[in-house]
Amino acid sequence: AFAYYSARQYDDCIASAKRYISLHPGSAEAPYAQYLIGASYFDQIPDVTRDQSRTEKAIQALDELNRKYPNSEYAGDARKKIEMARDQLAAKEMSVGRDLMQKKNFIGAINRFKVVVTQYQTTRHVEEALLRLTECYMTLGIVQEAQTAAAVLGHNFPDSKWYKEAYDL
Repeated sequence: AFAYYSARQYDDCIASAKRYISLHPGSAEAPYAQYLIGASYFDQIPDVTRDQSRTEKAIQALDELNRKYPNSEYAGDARKKIEMARDQLAAKEMSVGRDLMQKKNFIGAINRFKVVVTQYQTTRHVEEALLRLTECYMTLGIVQEAQTAAAVLGHNFPDSKWYKEAYDL
């Protein structure tokens, strides 16, 4: 599996590592095999304009590593990769939301920005998502929801450049 990973033959690496885990689930190398699966998916994460199924698979594989082998030497790196992958998924939602805003589909944009705020709370995209929610609600004339989004932004990120824009709105 490592040889395939080193050669960037990720599908072969994943298949070999999965086979190893199924044959030797309790071995000392099982956490490493699980890590190779997650790292193989992680290394194939595309830019935010592309399908993010590999990103989701990376999160699942790395999360499984943390569940099954929380004390392994690979768990810390897996947690970092999970956070980066979650940030990628939030960036995808933001990209689609911005595109929907430009097309004047404010309800669709609101739904995308809400996903960022509710499912990806620890990512760097939450501040902008709250601003974009404020913008969409104001455009639709839903002032109370706009004020709520701006208040959440101000409460959680008082020094943010996004908050200053929301406050001006």
